[in-house]
Amino acid sequence: MIGSVLDVTTMTTSLSDVRPIGEQLRAWRQRRRLSQLELASAADVSTRHLSFVETGRSAPSREMVLRLAEHLDVPLRDRNLLLVSAGFAPVYAETPMEEPRMDSVRSALRLVLEAHEPFPAVVVDRFWNLIDANGAAALFMEGAPPELLEPPVNVLRLSMHPEGMARNILNLGEWRAHMVDRVRRHVALTADESLAQLYRELRDYPGTDPVAEAVVTPSGNEVVVPLRMRVGGEELSFIGTIATFGTPVDITVAELAIESFYPADQRTTDFLRRRAGW
Repeated sequence: MIGSVLDVTTMTTSLSDVRPIGEQLRAWRQRRRLSQLELASAADVSTRHLSFVETGRSAPSREMVLRLAEHLDVPLRDRNLLLVSAGFAPVYAETPMEEPRMDSVRSALRLVLEAHEPFPAVVVDRFWNLIDANGAAALFMEGAPPELLEPPVNVLRLSMHPEGMARNILNLGEWRAHMVDRVRRHVALTADESLAQLYRELRDYPGTDPVAEAVVTPSGNEVVVPLRMRVGGEELSFIGTIATFGTPVDITVAELAIESFYPADQRTTDFLRRRAGW
């Protein structure tokens, strides 16, 4: 299933509602743990000029805003907000998935999803909302209550909600700690309040101790944290990979991720092949 993404006009605000450009750039620099000297050197500007921009004594050009945003690895969505706060028009579009210009993106996603059969794979947006999935991914949704399957399906909520996949995950504490920490790191990178709300929701689900799960300690026998779950009397084990588009200049494309699950043992491989009729 394909979900649409918000139009660019919904994520920009009026100039009166946006913090000064200098404050925002300083916040991004501090979030990336860079000194003014480090950022100025990387962006080939003087430390004095950068200091003046951050304090509001100098107004940056459009090119300067984009250059600093590039070196600060600011998400495209937030680069638009930086431009707006500096008095410039946004430059990055946010194209709904169903638009004709996204045909090549949709086709590429379907090729990857279908080629991954009979193993599960999903496409998610920046909030881990489900955009598309292959047939094998239905394995993760079986038995979930209807409210967790209402669009947009959030795959993290589906996997960690007490009434969702969590009931069948055998290493729930380990898996949950890994995924909650992953969301926490995304919040730290993006400062996105909606992601922060999702993080707090996942962290506070009942039945597990968030403090005890703050750190995943390697067992010594594994190289990645697997997802172990019980399905139809079988114990399955998966390892996952994440893929993104390499050169996005559209917000929608930049925020897409393909999560592919591979069998971690022969039993899981055999089960999935039988399930698909292979």
